[in-house]
Amino acid sequence: MNLESLKLLQSSPSKVIFDAGSGTRLVIEPHAPGMYRIRFGAEASVATDSPTSARAKLHADLLVARPEAIFEMETEALPNHTGWRLAQADTALVIGQAPFGISVMRGEQVLLALTEDGISNEEEHWSFGFPLKAHESIYGLGQTLTDLNRRGEYVVSDDPEHRALPFAWSPSGWGIYINTMGRVDHDVAHSDPSTYEIHAQAQVLDLFLLAGDPSEMLNQYTALTGRAGQPSLWAFGAWLKQPPNCTLTELLEKVEQVRTRGVCLDTVMLRAPMAWRFQDAKLSIEWDSSRFPDPKQVLELFAKRSIQVCLTTLPAIETGTNTFEELEDRGWLLAHESGQACVFKGNEVTNGKDFGLLDLTYKDIYQQWVERHRQLAEDGISAVRCDVPFEIPADVTSRGGEMGSRLQALYPMLVRQSLYEACAGHKVPPEGVVLTNDLTAAAQRYPWQAPVPVEPTWDGLRQTIAAALSVGASGVPLQMHAVGSEAGDPQNLDTELYLRWLAMAVFSGNLQFENLAELESPQWNDTSREYFAQWMQWRYRLVPYILGAVEDAGRTGLPVQRSMAMCFANDQEAHRWDSQYMLGPALLVAPLTKPGRLTQVYLPAGDAWWDLSTGWRYEGGAVLEMDVGFDSLPVFGREGHMLCLGPIAPNTSEFNSARILDEVWMFGMPVHNPVVMRNKIRVMQMQGSSYIKGLEGLKILPSEGLEVKRRGAEVRISRAR
Repeated sequence: MNLESLKLLQSSPSKVIFDAGSGTRLVIEPHAPGMYRIRFGAEASVATDSPTSARAKLHADLLVARPEAIFEMETEALPNHTGWRLAQADTALVIGQAPFGISVMRGEQVLLALTEDGISNEEEHWSFGFPLKAHESIYGLGQTLTDLNRRGEYVVSDDPEHRALPFAWSPSGWGIYINTMGRVDHDVAHSDPSTYEIHAQAQVLDLFLLAGDPSEMLNQYTALTGRAGQPSLWAFGAWLKQPPNCTLTELLEKVEQVRTRGVCLDTVMLRAPMAWRFQDAKLSIEWDSSRFPDPKQVLELFAKRSIQVCLTTLPAIETGTNTFEELEDRGWLLAHESGQACVFKGNEVTNGKDFGLLDLTYKDIYQQWVERHRQLAEDGISAVRCDVPFEIPADVTSRGGEMGSRLQALYPMLVRQSLYEACAGHKVPPEGVVLTNDLTAAAQRYPWQAPVPVEPTWDGLRQTIAAALSVGASGVPLQMHAVGSEAGDPQNLDTELYLRWLAMAVFSGNLQFENLAELESPQWNDTSREYFAQWMQWRYRLVPYILGAVEDAGRTGLPVQRSMAMCFANDQEAHRWDSQYMLGPALLVAPLTKPGRLTQVYLPAGDAWWDLSTGWRYEGGAVLEMDVGFDSLPVFGREGHMLCLGPIAPNTSEFNSARILDEVWMFGMPVHNPVVMRNKIRVMQMQGSSYIKGLEGLKILPSEGLEVKRRGAEVRISRAR
């Protein structure tokens, strides 16, 4: 579609429509500050802003949470009929003709422009590309275990192994999101080292182009596509996976034992297979009597010890059962075009038994699935885990008519949404935890990603950091880290690696211990156990800060763990240090990712940084050589921020929910409001001092050179005389 001319049909502050010839329309909206929505398609397809069918509305609602434009733009014709400039504030979209082109600009700088080939469309397959500068980097696009910069990769949206998410951005100031359930291929300078090519399957090309720094773009992207709710407080405590061949009674005893040794725990992840199955066509729950002879009594025992329970689930119906046959006859299972239910190979969750999948695109089945899991929540199950990592065959069709890449995208989205509805219930704001390792286009609407399985090696440590930072770059608030290995040998435990991994995971969104036997390994001595207990104390002291960071994600779209490229877009040196990260807005964390005590830390330019261990202040733009003991981790507070800490506690049930803060650390003169649960602390500047409300009864640790004076409900921070 290399157009020689466009005809302007309609121009208003909220929408511009062009006739692109051959019955094609180009519609552009200033969807939000720095965000432009561009729709290409047949006149009938783009004539209305609202979906034309119930299925189309379902798809639209799953992809976009705020469909209406909230900003305005000015349209100006360019000289000599060469095109139009659509401007909002300091950004603009320039539409060129003869030849056709689209450019995103900030001021007079071109951030992004179509290649000379323009946009082509053949049988609902759209192709277009953008030339890249020689050293331009690309972030987002889902999960990676290697380089956070995705340049040179080929990412396919409907291949579960690609771990794809739909948002891409560059620190140079542009971002892109393709709004479709269809397959999207991101050829990020893979075929052509100088071009980012995109191939999308869609009736209408629905493209969002963004301009701004990374935090601005993530803010707009997540406001558009949906943001996360709030997990419960207990979810931020440490998790433990149930050991093999360990009964629930034994598990209770073991949790009590490790708690006495300083291993703080809140939640147990019960092992697969599923602890129940659906016993009839009404989807009634039948518990596994060998594991749960009396489910209510067992769950009450866990609750009395302040232990939350997470169970594995899957919308699976075992083959060879009366339930399978009846649901197949009703058309309640995903089926081939022949009408025969699609049978999937058994896995760990189904205890190796082959199964069919409930067709959650059918609203009656969807609602029953939700109600059964809401019943589990009412019975005492705190969270569920559900992975749908398998490919759905191309000839399988849902009752809604979806198949192929659209069904592959839609099904895990419906699974996760339904489970979140069940866990959150009718709470306002929604509050619940659904663990999954799946990544879907709506992943940023949910606060929690399950740990990524990696090898218990130094390479594995770097991979788990990359996994969390890459999904964060795609808008997902939090990914847990697995500490230890389920298959690890406790007799040969590498305690150095374990402690370094644990320290990193403590200063992250959250963690799960994979192997209880490793916590009891004979490799631990008295000194290393003290280090272990110290890190667990830090974990629970950080809970209010992490909880606040997740709440902040619900307001800003910024993840808990943030890459250097995201936070310091203009500091090219910082981008190289991709194992470092910001934990929320206030803390720079530099994990040790290789053996030994010696490490280097880069402090980004433009800020001063305060070492949490020593209280020393450093100017940014420098590399520090550090000797780090096993009781330490390079963590630096960003000047102008505060760190709000909770009490030392064995689990979150010991927190006073009305007052979970215990202490406040200051990094220089406070300028920014801290990330803190419910954001009750406010900072104001006046006459060279900071006046802070909300610190009643808290211990305050000012940094060197500052003094604190309390004035009733207000605290004054000023320079020491």
